[in-house]
Amino acid sequence: MSETFEPDEVAASEDAVTQDISELTEAELQRDEYLDALQHLQADFENYRKRVARSSEDAAQRAAGTLVASLLPVLDAFDLAAAHFAATPSEEGTALNQSRALLLDTLEKQGLERLGEEGEPFDPQVHDAVAHVEGEDAEQLVEEVLRAGYRWKGSVLRPAMVKVRG
Repeated sequence: MSETFEPDEVAASEDAVTQDISELTEAELQRDEYLDALQHLQADFENYRKRVARSSEDAAQRAAGTLVASLLPVLDAFDLAAAHFAATPSEEGTALNQSRALLLDTLEKQGLERLGEEGEPFDPQVHDAVAHVEGEDAEQLVEEVLRAGYRWKGSVLRPAMVKVRG
């Protein structure tokens, strides 16, 4: 027995199928919109997380640089005392030099770099010329370091105070 369908029943069935397909298409579009929004939200959150981590790291670096900058007068005092004890060797002078070396070594391991060596070419980026001595060479060289300069992780904290020859 085959069943026969009336044309109205077939049309109604076609309309129902068309409506179901339309609802399915709308649901797929809505799903795609939600997925796209979720992916954008995930990317924004990842960028935010990276930005906060970078900001925290920068703040820690600035704080460490400020601390090291506040220790520069201590290093200057050690340098002056070492120069004073250089003329007369003593146990106090040896202890002072060891303490100075220990502090400087610890700071260098963290990223401090001492600037200003006698005989090196003068560089206004890292040297502050406070005196000038005539010389035969056209090239300007550091004649004497009056106060050491320091660089912290690539950034000059304080230029070296030098006497320039040339």
